[in-house]
Amino acid sequence: MGWVLRLVETETDSLGRGVDVMEISRSRDLGDMANLGLRLAEAKQLLARVQQAVVAAQAYRHAVLRPDCSSCGGGCHIKDWRLHQVATLFGVVEVRLPRFRCVSCRHSETCVSWPSHCRSTPELDQLRAHLSGFMPYRVAAGVLAHLLPVEAGKSPETLRGHTLKIGEQLRDAPAVKPAAAAAAITVTVDSTFIRSCHDDERHLEVRVGNVETSDGGRPVFSAVARTDTDIAVLIRQSLETVGRTADTEVTAFTDGCPGLRSILAEAGVMKPPIADWFHIAMRLQHAKQAASGLSTDEAGRIQAKTAIVAEVERLHWRIWNGKARNAQLTLERIRKVMHVFKGERGHRMTGVASRKLWHALHAVDNYLRGQSARLVNYAERHRAGLRVGTSVTEGTANFLVNRRMNKAQQMRWSRRGADLLLQVRCAIYNGSLGSGFGHLFEPVSISGPRWQRRRDPPTFWTLPSLTGVSREWGIMPPWPTARPGRYAAETGGRGLNRTPHCRPHSEPGAGNRLPVGTSASAATCSFAD
Repeated sequence: MGWVLRLVETETDSLGRGVDVMEISRSRDLGDMANLGLRLAEAKQLLARVQQAVVAAQAYRHAVLRPDCSSCGGGCHIKDWRLHQVATLFGVVEVRLPRFRCVSCRHSETCVSWPSHCRSTPELDQLRAHLSGFMPYRVAAGVLAHLLPVEAGKSPETLRGHTLKIGEQLRDAPAVKPAAAAAAITVTVDSTFIRSCHDDERHLEVRVGNVETSDGGRPVFSAVARTDTDIAVLIRQSLETVGRTADTEVTAFTDGCPGLRSILAEAGVMKPPIADWFHIAMRLQHAKQAASGLSTDEAGRIQAKTAIVAEVERLHWRIWNGKARNAQLTLERIRKVMHVFKGERGHRMTGVASRKLWHALHAVDNYLRGQSARLVNYAERHRAGLRVGTSVTEGTANFLVNRRMNKAQQMRWSRRGADLLLQVRCAIYNGSLGSGFGHLFEPVSISGPRWQRRRDPPTFWTLPSLTGVSREWGIMPPWPTARPGRYAAETGGRGLNRTPHCRPHSEPGAGNRLPVGTSASAATCSFAD
């Protein structure tokens, strides 16, 4: 069996002019599935020939146009013909175009509306940058050459040059303002690090952030420190993209770094940022792990460990419910019983548990002292459906930076190369580069708390209890209202070893998800007198 593919021009004055593109032959026997349809090599060859035929017809039509002399305005005639090689998505094509000379003043002119220094099409440049944003340059070049009839620009250095050029264009592009304004915006900013190729430094600081709106829009932004990309400008552009106005309420979260706070102020976020719950919870988790590792080889140490574990849980509850100013009560109670573990022997691998616990508690205390003015009632914000930390930005740093530049990627980066590649990756995830492939965060037009809009399957939680009883729930019940209690020190030493108990409340509109880094006992329990 055989076919001849013919390309026919359909213009009215072309009189059905066409060109034979390709001849295809196939066996009638389909016993071998390899004979079914076109093969990849034939499809690439077909695309390349069709592209060349279409470009030749376009060049023929374009060469008919004659420019006027830019010097005297006289008529021009053809001087000679030149071949221009242009790399396209379906192979390198040759465009034969004339050059002109003025009859009167002998001034030379180029073809009408032909862009100077054009070596590739914008679609090919965007696809190169798109693939390079997802995978290493060498792998992206191999994928491009394997699937498409691309003959030019297959070198990894060529892909890198085109990708960085696209990154510069994206960095300097103005923000696109939406038609509707946003009522409330949440900005979260954090930092991560990648390996540097410079001799005078080992790592490069990368600043990452999100801008979230109530309808589910979530543009991401990122920049390497000490480059031509101004992170404050990126934040302002992201805020304008989601519809910030003078009446928009902007809430910011950081991990407490003074540099990030100054960047937010420079970007126009004048309201002081809230201390991130994610970083507080990590420090509390270190203290909990150290408390659980205390030795119990003596009777006194068993009682002391029980008291310390309960006090660490109280510390978690205090901070979560906006009572961090009373954290010194917990630290003082733990200090009074720590003498029991004097002389404790540590494991040769894990060290002395009591020493690790004390260092972890000091880390929590120092962090709370430094961020005391930025602590809020996180439980109240969570019950209202508001964000309590930068855990979403930690995930952004994972898929935006680490997945391409750190994890399993044994490579080092220059400042300019890493920064411009990040601009490309942000544009991919924001859906502002070429097609929508890779676009992650589509706005949601459904109102209501964030967890009510989720369509994830129910997760089974096994909630630990200090009493040793675990309870498994398919979907967590409505969030209980935590009630403050009084401590043993406030009641003459009574109740130090009492166990917290859960009081579920049916609060309308309450959520059913635990915040990141929050244990079930701290989130759902109140401590009785």
